[in-house]
Amino acid sequence: MSAAIDQSTSREALHAALAAVPDPEIPVLTLADLGVLRSIEEIDGRVVVTITPTYSGCPAMAHMAAELQAVLERAGVEGEVRTVLSPAWTTDWMTAEGRAKLEAYGIAPPPAAAPADGPAPVTLGRRAQVVACPQCRSARTEVVSEFGSTACKALYRCLDCLEPFDYFKGLQ
Repeated sequence: MSAAIDQSTSREALHAALAAVPDPEIPVLTLADLGVLRSIEEIDGRVVVTITPTYSGCPAMAHMAAELQAVLERAGVEGEVRTVLSPAWTTDWMTAEGRAKLEAYGIAPPPAAAPADGPAPVTLGRRAQVVACPQCRSARTEVVSEFGSTACKALYRCLDCLEPFDYFKGLQ
């Protein structure tokens, strides 16, 4: 393996290959779309890829790290994958493209982050949340279960098209 990125492996190509690794639970998303891929740096002649799980007990982290390590090895680059837990992952880190991919896949995406400049809205008590159906875009939906196929999703049903769908919970 080479010491770091050499002439045969451009930095841009390596970054693109690492950013293209799919999420094992929602394969239409890449780790970059999801915001799990935090950074790609060259430190002391080695490539260090940093990832943060969507939640600390995520069972897919070992698989993600192995896939990223395989990309490094295929590129002939010496490096490692590090997992960091702080700061904790938030749905604010998801890309706009990732949110669009979720919706096209049939999973309602979490709301986009509020702008950082200005006052933050505060709601006391339960906030009524409208989750639009990713099939027909109707806002007439209801929660079937707060817990879906994975811990980060809830199960909803559309009252217009009657289709069930997952909602990727917002964690902010």
